[in-house]
Amino acid sequence: MEPRSALGSHDPSTDSWTLISGSQGVVRQQASLADAFGIPSERMRVVSPDVGGGFGPRYSLNMEQVAVLWAARRVGCPVKWTSDRSEAFVSDYQGRDLIIRAAMAFDAEGRILAMDNQLIGNVGAHTVSYVPMSNASRVATSVYDVPEVAFEISAAMTNTVPTGPYRGAGRPESMHAIERVLDIAAAEIGMDRIDIRRRNLIQHHSLPRISPMGLPYDSGNFPANMERVLQMSDWGGFEKRRADSASRGRLRGIGLANYIESPVGAPRERIELHVDGEGRIDIVSGTQSTGQGHETTFGQVVADQLSVPIDRIRLRTGDTSFVKVGGGTHSDRSMRLGGTLLMQASAQLIKKAHLAAADLLRVAPDRLHRDGEAFVLPRRWWRDRHIAWAEISKHVEINGLPDNRNQRKLSAEAEFFGRMPAYPTGAAVCELEIDPDTGEVELIRYSAVDDVGVPINPLIVEGQIHGGLAQGFGQALGEGYDLDTRSGQVLAGSFMDYRLPRAGLLPKLSIEFANDPTLGNPLGVKGGGESGITPATAATFNALADALSDFTREELPMPATALALWQVIHHER
Repeated sequence: MEPRSALGSHDPSTDSWTLISGSQGVVRQQASLADAFGIPSERMRVVSPDVGGGFGPRYSLNMEQVAVLWAARRVGCPVKWTSDRSEAFVSDYQGRDLIIRAAMAFDAEGRILAMDNQLIGNVGAHTVSYVPMSNASRVATSVYDVPEVAFEISAAMTNTVPTGPYRGAGRPESMHAIERVLDIAAAEIGMDRIDIRRRNLIQHHSLPRISPMGLPYDSGNFPANMERVLQMSDWGGFEKRRADSASRGRLRGIGLANYIESPVGAPRERIELHVDGEGRIDIVSGTQSTGQGHETTFGQVVADQLSVPIDRIRLRTGDTSFVKVGGGTHSDRSMRLGGTLLMQASAQLIKKAHLAAADLLRVAPDRLHRDGEAFVLPRRWWRDRHIAWAEISKHVEINGLPDNRNQRKLSAEAEFFGRMPAYPTGAAVCELEIDPDTGEVELIRYSAVDDVGVPINPLIVEGQIHGGLAQGFGQALGEGYDLDTRSGQVLAGSFMDYRLPRAGLLPKLSIEFANDPTLGNPLGVKGGGESGITPATAATFNALADALSDFTREELPMPATALALWQVIHHER
């Protein structure tokens, strides 16, 4: 959220380099920079301290990070660069900028026969990522039973700055398209918009199944999620509330959106656990937090597995001097991959500690049993002997491990390379009012059911959902990146010209979790970082279209600013 900054230095005696800069993953930055300078990666150190938000644009390398390193070698001293906000507006990677042309065929009873989508994505003056377009195609059919699909993707190079992944990275765009088409189809067919969804949702008993786009859906009760959010939002009592709004001269609308995600992310991750002589445990992780609370959730997993207090656990990330492998934080990958490796590394650490404890007591390992954080040697005539992590670690430092006397550190590691799919899903309802005299929108309330699998820390997940919703509402109602289409010149050069969502925009938020764990990882985690934003624009625009159904059937512009809505309402005048 703060402007980008970078500090580069070069040591000519060893031809080694150091970059200190905010990012979403130091290992990827290290590899890209080493490639840029044609040096081995071990001579390129990248440090990323605490970062106040990443959201996708900070995953890829920026040119200024290369420039400060080049300049540091050239002038022989460290070089620092910090963007101001106006520079950020004209140079930061941008998000979204997709056009989707969607068509859907139905039979006489409202069942989907086929869909045909064309997606055109602006990649800017040079390509940073095709991920948003790829993701949009993967989830195009969402949670619906679609027999046949055609999907065409085109990338357009233009005179704008490059675009890259932005929170959700293609999933919100696809959810927006299919949920808007379903509402439009219901109106054209003359069918209730909830009934058309009920007829087409994938049923829970039919899982697991492969989606038309090749995704192996293994869990998720899509119909139950929708029915629950209808109850939470009092969908059945809406017409009474619409009449009340009309009596006050207001236009009221309500909209629903179902959703699914397909988080995958970088396929390689590593976790290390180290125990010191005081019984404290360090986690070294290849993924790092940009505000998601990894220090808490990673610590919870290890505390649970090793039976130690969480205040004795420290998370270390963001420095390639000790982080050797990792994919960074994005795409709901951190707890899926990191959590799985935490459990694997914890199991290895327990096994090593068991052998070391037996070695310390000079007994066979099978004579010891685990009790909390201690290994216990039962004794018949006097008190049982308890040996905890600190004592075991000190023994290893002096004597080494029983099966490897040269290893003088009680530690364990686990590494993963591959895919670990999961499919967070849910449903959301947005209710709003429009003032026809000004076009101003008031979000009345927003209800959501989110199936993130097993939430390790529900409070953190709910905070993630709230943050994603703020971004979704901002995109739907205000955040527009205005350009001169001929020159590519940015017309919004500061927050005076760019409408950020403020706290007053957010309505009462009612969030529930539906826990249908995935079998794809031992924690049952699907991911919650993008659950809020994925259905947000779809539910909001369905509500806007409902409120303005007497004025237009045309698709509304995004963002749906007060001026744009006022023009729709007063078009005939």
